[in-house]
Amino acid sequence: MTHLLLLIIYLSFISLGLPDSLLGSAWPSMYGGFGVPISWAGAVSVVISMGTMISSLQSDRLTRRFGAGRVTAASVIMTAAALLGFSLSTSYWHLLLWAVPYGLGAGGVDAALNNFVALHYASRHMSWLHCMWGIGAAAGPYIMGWALTAGLGWPTGYRTVSALQAVLAAAVLFSLPLWRLPASSAPEAAPAPERQKPFTLNQVLRVPGVPFAVLLFFFYCAVEQTFNLWASSYLTLERGIPAETAAGLAGTYFIGITLGRMASGFLTLRFTDRQLIRLGIGVLLAGVLTLLLPFGEISALAGLALAGLGCAPIYPSAIHAAPALFGADKSQAVIGVQMAGASLGTCLMPLFFGFVAQHVSIRLFPLFLLLAAALLTAAHETLLRRAKPL
Repeated sequence: MTHLLLLIIYLSFISLGLPDSLLGSAWPSMYGGFGVPISWAGAVSVVISMGTMISSLQSDRLTRRFGAGRVTAASVIMTAAALLGFSLSTSYWHLLLWAVPYGLGAGGVDAALNNFVALHYASRHMSWLHCMWGIGAAAGPYIMGWALTAGLGWPTGYRTVSALQAVLAAAVLFSLPLWRLPASSAPEAAPAPERQKPFTLNQVLRVPGVPFAVLLFFFYCAVEQTFNLWASSYLTLERGIPAETAAGLAGTYFIGITLGRMASGFLTLRFTDRQLIRLGIGVLLAGVLTLLLPFGEISALAGLALAGLGCAPIYPSAIHAAPALFGADKSQAVIGVQMAGASLGTCLMPLFFGFVAQHVSIRLFPLFLLLAAALLTAAHETLLRRAKPL
């Protein structure tokens, strides 16, 4: 039964990734129909991220009350409904309205699943589960690209992903009894923390190293979501690549993440979480530098693939390290705050780059990513010095 539960969690991570890359791949085809500037994608991303941040900060309270399974099921249902709402939107303001449940659903499932796996499964499972997220995130642009090239329009892309989310939500609902299995039934389970009142935000932030863990996720998501939201537009507006082709090329970044996380699962047998994070940052920097090379689609494809490979181990390794760095009793609260930091980075930095793209130039895309990656490095190294591993 434990293996069946793990399969359901794998499917849930695919569900988590499917919607994440849709807006970035569809936006070059969307914004003209809504009569808004290209930079207004950032505002939609902000609303999604704010919803994600709110639900992440409430994850400790919600998971203790309802359990990880129920929180996951409700979150996936909410996201499926929001995607259907996106497909039916006839104005930009409709998108902003549906972005609220979109973000609330994403934050709830993310924090609940990540803590459940960090507590009960080995590091390799965290990498492979986030590989499943990469499969979902990579599939999103290809589904949208298919809808656009077939002449069906971007709403069909959103409806298709909404239907897939609904199927996955049904699978999670039917699996709810499995989530009540005792932790000891999992061969790699960690001791379950004693039940206690939820930690307040102030209490969590006073744990040594937690503020820098939050900054690590902030800058990581600044990189990931700037790639997600603006890679297609950069390729179209700066490199002159057609929007349909750019949507598919942008998916290369998520293919890199997916393959990298698959490999990371095996690398965890030889390397620690901190070593994998450092390796990932080095490959990420190489990928961003490759984007600066003037070789058209070739350098764009190579740069996006390398950047995806570099990002691959950072997020899952940082999450898996939370119980060891901060204690199993605090891990749900800490991961919730980390997810909130991730949401804030997702919210602010792509929006800020949208402002830069509109008022300066979108050609600054690689330089912006280099700066964010450098700050990510500084946050990680400071975290290692300040935290008190158990």
